Amino acid sequence: MTTATLTIDLPAITANWQALDKLSTSETAAVIKADAYGLGIAKVGPALAKAGARRFFVAAAEEGVALRRVLGSGPEICVFSGHMAGDADMIRTATLTPMINSVDQLLIHVESLPGHPFGIQLDTGMNRLGMEPAEWSAVRDIAIAQKPVLIMSHLACADTPDHVMNQMQLDCFNEMTQGIDIPRSLSATGGILLGEKYHFDITRPGVGLYGGLPFVDATPVVSLDIPVIQIRDVTAGESVGYANAFVAKSETRVATIAAGYADGLIRAMGDGATLTYDGQPVPVIGRVSMDMITVDISRLAEVPEHLQLIGLHQSVDTVAGFAGTIGYEILTSLGARYDRVYLT
Repeated sequence: MTTATLTIDLPAITANWQALDKLSTSETAAVIKADAYGLGIAKVGPALAKAGARRFFVAAAEEGVALRRVLGSGPEICVFSGHMAGDADMIRTATLTPMINSVDQLLIHVESLPGHPFGIQLDTGMNRLGMEPAEWSAVRDIAIAQKPVLIMSHLACADTPDHVMNQMQLDCFNEMTQGIDIPRSLSATGGILLGEKYHFDITRPGVGLYGGLPFVDATPVVSLDIPVIQIRDVTAGESVGYANAFVAKSETRVATIAAGYADGLIRAMGDGATLTYDGQPVPVIGRVSMDMITVDISRLAEVPEHLQLIGLHQSVDTVAGFAGTIGYEILTSLGARYDRVYLT
């Protein structure tokens, strides 16, 4: 087999959801946007529902429709982008709950789908989505009269526990929702780890479910094993790959493996990245190309059939560090060519 094998551990995802659920007395939802962070809603959604998740969050109405087809009726599906123009039919037929982000969205929703459930998203300082304090103050009474099912906001710096922004946003959220008897939500994975005062009624973990930081106690979820296509011995002074990016200083045994940036392995990873073989690190040499990566295996005592990029010895965040990015980008970029194996 030439394609790499991406193994996705569904029991690990549900174990991470259960572990985060135990950290609060609140309801624990699940963020499953971007096709469950690239791991597949068709498998991940039902696994989380079976584990007890009854509320899910997606980015757009189209994602909500796809998730509803997988989950069937019952679980609530909330849409972060709210009610966009043209969404009414999807929201109605898939029974989605848009998180309203502006007065304009509120008007669209109550006029096109009167009586249909919705939530409110407030901007407490991130300046990304949601009603700002002045806008909220102007429409608060009108919005509350329409009986939203949830009021939420999002923390900008929750992965940095001592950042002053966390307390500032908490204070703002409390002020904007004071006296309102409606379920509230502020925390994703990082906010859960900040402690009880950030939990409110509903938490909504995302990347922590899939083994990513800042949930350092997460059970690893994915492993990526890449087959070796060819091995060659390069002498001192010979180059490897495009633009002569690597020139051997001594005799080097080089393995060419079957994955590249077309498979979501970011080109910036390059020099400094490693793969592993039975736990032993082996360095990437030269440039990451579209379908191939070259690796120095000179120190291995045997010829490998596969090398591992992500797994027990290197987390998705470690791999992200090689490319100067974050685990989210690596997870959501993992390509369609992989042979996906789901552990159940």
